[in-house]
Amino acid sequence: FFIARITGERKNMKKRPCAYISVSWSGNLFDDMDTADKACRMAYDAGLTPVCPILEYRRYLRDDIPQEHKDMMDMAHEHLRRCSTLVVCGSTTDETIMDDIAIADRRGLTITSLDGIMIRKKIRHD
Repeated sequence: FFIARITGERKNMKKRPCAYISVSWSGNLFDDMDTADKACRMAYDAGLTPVCPILEYRRYLRDDIPQEHKDMMDMAHEHLRRCSTLVVCGSTTDETIMDDIAIADRRGLTITSLDGIMIRKKIRHD
């Protein structure tokens, strides 16, 4: 009964497209994490499933260790390839964001900004 009930509830859930959140990093970990958290919330509020692997990976991988940095980027790009949208956040464009944009462009993904997400949210509510 419990499994059937869960399955029935899942059928009624709306599918939220996955949006990869790409944030430029200023070097201030706390500010950067706060920016990423807010961007994920905005994507969620706009009806998307936010995916921000860098937000997660920076909690346990060390960016200053070359192999861990490479692994972090490889895993993040794997997530990006599975999303339908790239959301670019932050006031600057760094090498990581440029790489994310290039991958998204090659794969034909929608590329937008937080302003674009807010427009989507407004359209959904009107």
